Amino acid sequence: MLTLTDNASAIVSTLVTRQSEAPDAGLRIHSTEGQGPSGESRLAVLVAPDPEPADQVVEVSGARLFLDETAAAALDDKVLDAGVDDEGAVSFAVMSQVD
Repeated sequence: MLTLTDNASAIVSTLVTRQSEAPDAGLRIHSTEGQGPSGESRLAVLVAPDPEPADQVVEVSGARLFLDETAAAALDDKVLDAGVDDEGAVSFAVMSQVD
């Protein structure tokens, strides 16, 4: 199952709180058209008030993620990290889990 770093949990929680007043809101990770340079799925994120009916819901340290079927499969054994640059832009990184 997807895990989050402490940084990612804090950033996701902050993003969702700032962009939605819905009590069950979360960050939705979903597939987009096309593929990445190595043929991998391309994923996008957005703050959503509720998960879609088929979404997998992941809750880690107060952060809620909604994963569509493609994102859930692609991220099943991964770690999500996040950072904020000097201008306030958020970036996400996906890493392999270490056993």
